[in-house]
Amino acid sequence: MTTLPPLPMTRPKLTALARQKLPCSSRKIPRSQLIKEKEDIDHYLEVNFKGLSKEEVAAYRNSYKKNICVDMLRDGYHKSFTELFALMEQWDALREAARVRSLFWLQKPLEEQPDKLDYFYHYLTRAEDAERKESFEDVYNNLYALACYFNNSEDKWVRNHFYERCFKIAQLIKIDCGKKEAEAHMHMGLLYEEDGQLLEAAEHYEAFHQLTQGRIWKDETGRSLNLLACESLLRTYRLLSDKMLQNKEYKQAIKILIKASEIAKEGSDKKMEGEASYYLGLAHLAAEEYETALTVLDTYCKISTELDDDLSLGRAYEAIAKVLQRDIRLSSNNSHLLALLLIWNILASIPGFEFLVDTVKAK
Repeated sequence: MTTLPPLPMTRPKLTALARQKLPCSSRKIPRSQLIKEKEDIDHYLEVNFKGLSKEEVAAYRNSYKKNICVDMLRDGYHKSFTELFALMEQWDALREAARVRSLFWLQKPLEEQPDKLDYFYHYLTRAEDAERKESFEDVYNNLYALACYFNNSEDKWVRNHFYERCFKIAQLIKIDCGKKEAEAHMHMGLLYEEDGQLLEAAEHYEAFHQLTQGRIWKDETGRSLNLLACESLLRTYRLLSDKMLQNKEYKQAIKILIKASEIAKEGSDKKMEGEASYYLGLAHLAAEEYETALTVLDTYCKISTELDDDLSLGRAYEAIAKVLQRDIRLSSNNSHLLALLLIWNILASIPGFEFLVDTVKAK
């Protein structure tokens, strides 16, 4: 996810003036105090700022939030104003819901966070300008910039709002062969995955995977989008299979893990392929399909040996030992393998064994 630098913006006239009187507060103030403050402001303006217009005087009196909204409307950005106002209302609804549940709400209102309001004004108005010109890629980029800016634990609901907006706009972009649409599916998959809606997440990740097949697209960090799609799908399929195994839906779990294994092979990442084999082997073990489990886990064992990954090799041996312990017939047919596994388990329990293995390898 992109981390945005401080925004170097030229502010509209009212908000530039209003910035000089921050911070502003939304708390209720007694009427007598408001009247006195108004008189003090009028006197200050009269002494220090000759010839100010009524609008400029209002900029000192109004909250920063109100000046942002006035600037949007005055400059003709009605859609931006509507969206910002809706987000503020949603924040108030979340705050009220927290109050009803007696939760302590630490986050300040958006109206008391001028930097965030600046980002809203800057990117929402640019997105609206681009939409009028039907430059949908620019619309997407500006909305995505907002999603990146609000990608933190406090503002995740704002980020998710812009992920959804990006997803809708991405369907209209026809000049990039579907790259923006693929990225939008990735973000929507993440949104649903974080919310625990794994089936919906899998649908988006599957679309993400399909759109990136045969493409050499990379994200902003240089990672292959197709590899990211494979990893995201495998992670989601594994979480889904865990739930299925808990409910003893063995056939469904094995089916989805076979699909994960095929995707892992496509990703050309041996470690990922080995992990897929491991979880598939465990699913066959849970379903008491011991011969198949042994075959699949043997694949994981070979991949781990090829990668020189002792940790994964130990996991493979441990899983194979469980299979042999469950099935006496297989144990008698593979007595040499069982003996090897028992020796490995005994050695692995000795303190310093891993260091000894590393020393022998070095020689």
